[in-house]
Amino acid sequence: MVFKNNISMKTSDFHYDLPPELIASEPLEKRSASRLMCLNEAGDIAHKHFFDLPDLLKEGDLLVFNNSKVIPARLYGQKITGGRVEILVERIISDKQALVHIRGGKALKHNAEIILTPSQRTYLTGRNGELFELGLKSGNWEEILKEIGHIPLPPYMEREDRLEDRDRYQTVYAKHDGSVAAPTAGLHFDNELLKKLAKKGINSCYVTLHVGAGTFQPVRVEDISEHKMHAERFEITQQTCDQINKIRANGGRIIAVGTTSARVLESAARNGEIFAMSGETDIFITPGYNFQIINGLITNFHLPESTLLMLVSALMKKENILNSYRVAVAEKYRFFSYGDAMLLL
Repeated sequence: MVFKNNISMKTSDFHYDLPPELIASEPLEKRSASRLMCLNEAGDIAHKHFFDLPDLLKEGDLLVFNNSKVIPARLYGQKITGGRVEILVERIISDKQALVHIRGGKALKHNAEIILTPSQRTYLTGRNGELFELGLKSGNWEEILKEIGHIPLPPYMEREDRLEDRDRYQTVYAKHDGSVAAPTAGLHFDNELLKKLAKKGINSCYVTLHVGAGTFQPVRVEDISEHKMHAERFEITQQTCDQINKIRANGGRIIAVGTTSARVLESAARNGEIFAMSGETDIFITPGYNFQIINGLITNFHLPESTLLMLVSALMKKENILNSYRVAVAEKYRFFSYGDAMLLL
């Protein structure tokens, strides 16, 4: 579902300069200790901390969380010829079949073997666009990932995953296996903060969107209307829709925790109403889009020229977002997945 508008925009319109030292490769010791930049529609900026969130929201507001769980989707293998390959599982199709990205796999032919362990091999069974289909003759993919898979940290962290990333690159409320990247806005919430929010009368509900590796794919065209958005699986239940409708009827605000939650809510909206559904979404939200459901967004700082930066620019005006990013750089905020956050209202 690609939103079309009459505004001509270039990918380079969403560029900003980021010093590499501001990219966070390690999480803070305490989740809610991260900084929080607050931005309103007028472009006003305030500097807070994430643990201040209960004081920044109102009783009756609704936070919508994405409860997808990151799977240990990265595997390292070897070709029969000895070459090393890196596998990123995009989606498990069945016990024996998976759809994957393979780095170093361009020369692989149909039925080519990849050695995962001395006792476990996988076979190339087909192609699906840029993705490979891999099959197993024994075992199943979930067991293999659990035993030898690695947490797929984003490439910009430039380090190998460690044992502590299995906990820290995961939200405290993660429930449904399926993501290859964390819905990172949720990483700032700890159980103590969730209790404080509930005590103040700030409601919460959950949707599921399994984040795919396409979230890290750069926009390779200059005219953003020509960009093809990757598709991701999502689900929103009737219970969640009922809760959203009740809050809206009572005048409360719907605040998406992360761009993934925002994309689910807007994908499930029709003529200003929200409906229970499941399937895939490739919604591409750019400036000029008229948001139907959300009144605000909690999000991290996004990569230059990325589709996520375009989404937040649609919500808060591109000029205000780019100015806030310049301020964030000057104030030495921490960027990307393990970085600081924004509250956009």
